[in-house]
Amino acid sequence: MTTALPLPRTLAGSGLNTARRHPLLVVLILMVLVFQLTTGSFLDAGNLRGIATDAATLAIVAVPLALLVISGYLDLSVGSTLALGGLVGGWLAGQHHQSPVVAVLGALAVGAAVGAVNGILCCYLGLSAFIVTLGMLTAVRGLAQQLFPLPLSSFGSGFAWLGGSRIAGIDAPVVLAGLVLVAGTLFLAVTPGGRHVFAIGVNREAAYLSGINVRRMPFALFVVTGGAAALAGAIKASVLDSAVAGTSGAGFELTVLTAVLLGGVALTGGSGSVFGVLLGVLFLGGLQNGLTLLNVPTFWQQMAQGTALVAGAALACFGPRATR
Repeated sequence: MTTALPLPRTLAGSGLNTARRHPLLVVLILMVLVFQLTTGSFLDAGNLRGIATDAATLAIVAVPLALLVISGYLDLSVGSTLALGGLVGGWLAGQHHQSPVVAVLGALAVGAAVGAVNGILCCYLGLSAFIVTLGMLTAVRGLAQQLFPLPLSSFGSGFAWLGGSRIAGIDAPVVLAGLVLVAGTLFLAVTPGGRHVFAIGVNREAAYLSGINVRRMPFALFVVTGGAAALAGAIKASVLDSAVAGTSGAGFELTVLTAVLLGGVALTGGSGSVFGVLLGVLFLGGLQNGLTLLNVPTFWQQMAQGTALVAGAALACFGPRATR
């Protein structure tokens, strides 16, 4: 006869299983408790809204980058692509008085173009993704400085909508990040393309022999990652109402890679989940916010982020691999 007693045990077992697969979840909960006890305001609605808004641009790029890493590739040029996308979007909106839609589409086109170059060199010519995207990090930054040697600002109220408006009471960047997270989750869970991403990351040759196009999917992910980075740049430019070629997005590639690795995505490919990436994004956003509330000096915050990157690499190498 069925009783109600097994239900709590089932829930407890499910919780333990989730904690084993995503150890960062436990760390995140402990961090929130510590910051709330030490600051007294960490869980205030206004502060949580600020964390969500700041983390939104990171999530928008982290999800497609995670899919790219799962497939066995890497993109280190996202910080420079973010800068170029923000400058192009702001330039179209401010200097040429284009509509916000045209400005965002221009930024997306530039980011997709950078991603396409990365994809052609890495997926079709077989060059090292690490070397190619590291070179593109410098090349795209140099291109941005050549095209926009002076800071841009005053993009207009229309462009400000992208980063400052609300949809159903939720900040627009958070809504966009939520859509990206849902799309990434559904892609991995229910589409053949999601299964192909894992198969390519686990064993490229075996995937090829099974009939999977091992070039087209990673190429598409490079393009999407570049477009996402440019969109994040447009959002940041909208929020700040300014963009600077030399500093916009500086170090962003390490931040987003940290979130991906902390989320349990294996740098060698073949393993990871969007839920884990969300945890990584929330952890970094909460860590930076909590340290700021405690008035911790910037250099200590940088050290904490660097330590988090090392911890993320350790979790990816030695921690439990996420269920595919």
